[in-house]
Amino acid sequence: MSRRSPLITVMVNAAYKAARDLIHDFGEVENLQVSRKGPADFVSAADHRAEKTLVAELGRARPRFGFLLEEGGAVEGEDSSNRWVVDPLDGTTNFLHGLPHFAISIGLERDGKPHAGVIYDPVRDELFWAENGAGAFLNNQRLRVSARRELAPALLATGLPFSARPRYPGHVEMVRRLAGESAGVRRTGSTALDLAYVAAGRFDGYWGFGMEPWDLAAGIIIVRESGGIVTETGGGADSMTSGDVLAANGHLHGLLREALASAAG
Repeated sequence: MSRRSPLITVMVNAAYKAARDLIHDFGEVENLQVSRKGPADFVSAADHRAEKTLVAELGRARPRFGFLLEEGGAVEGEDSSNRWVVDPLDGTTNFLHGLPHFAISIGLERDGKPHAGVIYDPVRDELFWAENGAGAFLNNQRLRVSARRELAPALLATGLPFSARPRYPGHVEMVRRLAGESAGVRRTGSTALDLAYVAAGRFDGYWGFGMEPWDLAAGIIIVRESGGIVTETGGGADSMTSGDVLAANGHLHGLLREALASAAG
């Protein structure tokens, strides 16, 4: 069993409250009023409502913290050391097509680094959470990344948002190469859940390009606290800025990095 800190409790309560309307809206997905925000990037009324709820709940509990929001952008706080990084609906396209694979993602940056994270899948009622130095958990069970040491039996996941289209040809070659060297490559449509699944050992590794900070903030700390390694695909340490991310256990991380570099030419 685990004991959640007051900080994690705040994040979990906010996620649970936002999830209530999200689940209701998912049940009524055919009737949602949807606006087009960008190339194949659809934003639902549910997305906006969930973000509003999260901002209200997190702001009430920690009024001096700033925000970085998928929909609302950056909001400066009195406390310059702490900033919430929020994706109210990771997996929007899945949601709008009635595919039950999406999540609420709440990360906390402290002094510019991921410090705590909550990823909540309301359909499966699975709560992934972690805090720096305190371990990672699924509901109340401790998480550990997988122990696989070779690519052949590894199940991998990848992510490619539409904003990364200029890199798409190279990414296809990476998928082709790794699909042939592993047990398979999945693209689920939710970066947050992909990273949570790496932390839980369901996926052995994940890589992606062109991600936004709110896609990664919670997942990075959850993977690290589960014993995994998270870097840029080239090995750098600033995935939150570059949007390039590679997450895996310590045995596979180097192998995946080499395979991706080779596939990229």
